[in-house]
Amino acid sequence: MAGGARKRGLITEINVTPLVDIVLVLLIVFMLTANLIARQAIEVDLPKAATGSTPQVRTLAVTLTADGGLFLDGEPTDAAALSAEIRAAMRLDPKATVLIAGDKGVAHGRVVWLLDLVRGLGVGSFAIQIDPAARIAPGPTHGATPKAAETH
Repeated sequence: MAGGARKRGLITEINVTPLVDIVLVLLIVFMLTANLIARQAIEVDLPKAATGSTPQVRTLAVTLTADGGLFLDGEPTDAAALSAEIRAAMRLDPKATVLIAGDKGVAHGRVVWLLDLVRGLGVGSFAIQIDPAARIAPGPTHGATPKAAETH
């Protein structure tokens, strides 16, 4: 009984095999999800060139707030100052881009005014900033209901 018998008592050894198994499974899961996240962009093997450069296009961020505020690159501004800044940017870089961010509570006419102002100053490239997660159409405002089409 001396070789096969074991004293009954406290377990003083820790079995780390299940812990290692769990850690390896988590590592594999993290590696796979990181690979999927990284593949959201289109992969292109770009050619090498010694004389190339990255184009530097000036981008102006214009924001319309719900309370009627107008901001240029995060600083409060008015229509005259905004026009002057856009003209100056267009003189320095004719390919300047304007990024327009408008609160969803801003009146449609105000956004159209801003788009017209930007295009009237010669900006050929502009974008409207959106929240890509919001895929549900906004509901009618002020209790308005869509009218049925009339047929004659």
